[in-house]
Amino acid sequence: MDRTPGDTARPTFAEEVREAVTGRAALLVIGALVLQLAFITSYVGAFHAPKPKDVAVGVVAPPALSGQLVERLGRLPGRALEVRAVPDRAAAVRQIRERDLDAALVVDPRSTTDTLLVAGGAGSSLAQATEAVVTRAEAAEQRSLKVTDVAPVAAGDSRGLSSFYLVVGWCVGGYLCAAILAISAGARPANARRAGFRLAALALYAAVAGLLGAVITGPVLGALPGSVLGLWGLGTLVVFAVGATTLALQGLAGIVGIGLAIALVVVLGNPSAGGAYPYPLLPPFWRAIGPALPPGAGTWSARSIAYFQGNALTCPLLVLSAWAVAGTAVTMACAVFRRREEEPAGAREPSSLHPGP
Repeated sequence: MDRTPGDTARPTFAEEVREAVTGRAALLVIGALVLQLAFITSYVGAFHAPKPKDVAVGVVAPPALSGQLVERLGRLPGRALEVRAVPDRAAAVRQIRERDLDAALVVDPRSTTDTLLVAGGAGSSLAQATEAVVTRAEAAEQRSLKVTDVAPVAAGDSRGLSSFYLVVGWCVGGYLCAAILAISAGARPANARRAGFRLAALALYAAVAGLLGAVITGPVLGALPGSVLGLWGLGTLVVFAVGATTLALQGLAGIVGIGLAIALVVVLGNPSAGGAYPYPLLPPFWRAIGPALPPGAGTWSARSIAYFQGNALTCPLLVLSAWAVAGTAVTMACAVFRRREEEPAGAREPSSLHPGP
């Protein structure tokens, strides 16, 4: 029954629910539930059963043994290793430090003990998994294994995870800065000028965050070696790339863009970044998307700067730059189109009527 204006009857339960939880709020809550379930699925899916696959391993052995050994190791169950011959130990060490190889097996035909060269700086879990696979293969031939780490982690870098945590912190700062700009002044900037101001503020924040993150992780805590200037530049790029992407998503989808940024960076990006488990230990989906997302590109770059003399940086830096440029371009384009849509027709098009005499 409809109430008259003077009716003082209490609202029904359904009416109270509609007033307390609006349709928009209900949609946002459903979106939060979807994001939560996606988070669980992504992290558990990536980490629940790590198995080495296509770990790049070089083999240093006399010519008479090299071909047979490469073939035998390449046929291990699950394609655990991707094996290729390397001419000598020095070449193997160089390729590991250039990040072309994950490890190398150096065979000594005069002994029953061979040497496995690994790189702890690329991730302790990868070095350990490779050691386990090669140890089993050697034991089957009644041979033993000695492990040598040619790119060991710093004393303060437990399990080689500091690079990953540093990049995660930079990513969090990037999307939080963009979200604060949206909450304080509207998700979509009113015009291109204001969008430019937001991007400039983000760039300044990125430079400060990049420097402080590099200083805290390096000189203050001693968790990462390598160039502070190099890490500063990387941090600035990571923070700006993530922040600009978040601004672009907000320009396209409003406040929902913050949730989309979290889905991209946190739900998909973090478990596929190669932090806890480097790429050869991840399932195919996460291994495929990781290098193309900011957390993965940032983690690879931070490890290269810290432990590999800055080798193998071109591709990940191009990935981060692409996110930064695309985010900037989309943010500016959304602001321009919004300005044009809000202008009255008369302000955009000159009138065809001439004033009278």
